[in-house]
Amino acid sequence: MTIADDIQGFLAQNRDAEYQKFQAKLIPSIEPDSIIGVRTPALRSFAQQLAKRPDVEEFLTAVPHRTFEENQLHAFIISSRGSIDEMATAIESFLPYVDNWATCDQMSPRKLGKDPAWAQQLALKWMGSAHPYTVRYGIGMLMQLFLGEHFHVRQMRAVADLRSGEYYVNMMRAWYFAEALAKQPEAALPFIEKGHLDTWTHNKAIQKAIESRRITPEQKAHLRTLRRQ
Repeated sequence: MTIADDIQGFLAQNRDAEYQKFQAKLIPSIEPDSIIGVRTPALRSFAQQLAKRPDVEEFLTAVPHRTFEENQLHAFIISSRGSIDEMATAIESFLPYVDNWATCDQMSPRKLGKDPAWAQQLALKWMGSAHPYTVRYGIGMLMQLFLGEHFHVRQMRAVADLRSGEYYVNMMRAWYFAEALAKQPEAALPFIEKGHLDTWTHNKAIQKAIESRRITPEQKAHLRTLRRQ
């Protein structure tokens, strides 16, 4: 049997109709019929098996995939790639086909953090894409890899300066600043205080920060005074 046959058999065998309905509500940007309803732990486990197969490239090059679960398998396989060169190439090839926030966010970039300079370059390049989930992924990389020892304010400025009409891009920008307020408060707070973000992202970042247990009560009180109408 081909890898495509094995994947389709696995998806059919692990289908959960009630979970499919739940997933369809969480991911409204894609057609409900494209969601089969296979739970994430099962997909992750199966992806580990697929990644070891000699014919895995047949699946990875057969894009666009038809279902959400195939996209998830693709993302999980990429995340297990051995070298950072292979992983970066695989991510860049797949990003144009990513059509939802879940697949975007579950494709971990952490291995790319082994080369911070290159990872930053990739993130900033992807943030300049016309494809919203490529942009979201780039912002997510900066959030996951560059709010610690490799942080620089120019990264934060790039996220602040970005303008988009896409909900899932702006939600990631807000998430980035909420995380930054917890991890790099001295750098992040002036961006909020001086109104560098558009109103929607500004208010959403404040909301998410206030919901965080890592923000002190005093910080939350100050952030509440900075909400915009």
